Amino acid sequence: MITLQNDYIAVSLAAKGAELQRLFSKETKLEYLWNGDDQYWGKHSPVLFPVVGALKNDSFTHKEETYHLPRHGFARDQVFKSEKISDTEAVFTLKETEESLKVYPFHFELKLKYQLKDRKLILTYEVINTGEEELLFSLGAHPAFAVPNTPKTDYTDYYLAFNADDELTYWKLENGLIAKDTGNIKLNGHKLNLKHDLFYNDALVFKTMQSNCISLLNTKNDYGLHFHFDDFPFFGIWAATDAPFVCLEPWCGVADDVDHNQELAHKEGIITLSAGKNWERFWEVECF
Repeated sequence: MITLQNDYIAVSLAAKGAELQRLFSKETKLEYLWNGDDQYWGKHSPVLFPVVGALKNDSFTHKEETYHLPRHGFARDQVFKSEKISDTEAVFTLKETEESLKVYPFHFELKLKYQLKDRKLILTYEVINTGEEELLFSLGAHPAFAVPNTPKTDYTDYYLAFNADDELTYWKLENGLIAKDTGNIKLNGHKLNLKHDLFYNDALVFKTMQSNCISLLNTKNDYGLHFHFDDFPFFGIWAATDAPFVCLEPWCGVADDVDHNQELAHKEGIITLSAGKNWERFWEVECF
C-alpha cells in the first residue's frame, strides 16, 4: 500500500489493480471514498481495461480468432508495478504477459499516475502501444464515493449536480449489454436526487451527456466533492442494490450492444492506437 498526502488530503493506493483505496480530507475529517465492504461491493475504484462493461458472450473476435474476457477486463485484478515518486505522486505500470496475450492479443503498457494538488486528487491514465500492430482497447474509471459520508444524513439527502445538462438520456442494460431502449431523466436545476431504486436495473449509461463536472452534494450541510473529467464520450452512474455509495464512471468505451457482431474493431467506442503511440485521459476530484 502506498500513501500520498499533503496539507489537505491523504490517499491510500494498492498495487493490486493500481486501485485507490482511501480518500480522506484533513480539513473536514471525512472519508469520501467507499470503504469496499463486500456485503455490497468489494472494490473502491477499479480501472476498466482493456474493455468497459460486458462483452457479448464474454468474448470478442480479432483476426478470425475468438478470445474471452470478463466484464470490465482484467487490469483491475492484476498487480501493477508501483513507484512512489514523492509524497504527493505515485505511478503504477502494467504490461502484457504470456497469460494476458492468451485472452487479449496485444502488446501494451498501461500507466496510472496519481497526483495531489492542494485539495485535488488527479488520476491520469496513459496507454502506450508497445507492439508493432494497432492496439485496440477501451478504458474507463469506476470510483465509488461514500453516501452518506457525514453524520445525520441519509442517502436521499444527497444529489448530483451537473454543470451542463438539464436532461439526461440513458441507455438501458439487458444482461449487462446495451439494449435498444432508452430512458430520459429531467433534472430539476441540473440536479439528480439520489435514490436507491435508480440503480435497481443496473447502471445508468449515458452517451450524450454534455457535462464535464458532476458535484456530489447534500441538502443538510455544505460538505461534498467536485468530480471533473474531460474527453470521455460515455459515462456511467451506478450503485449496488441499496448500497451506501454512488459510482461516477467516465468511460472511453461502453458495453457491447445486444446485436453486436463481437468483432473488436467494430465495438462502439473502441480506441485504435498506432504502434509506438501513446494516449492519455484524466479525471480529478476535489473534496470540501
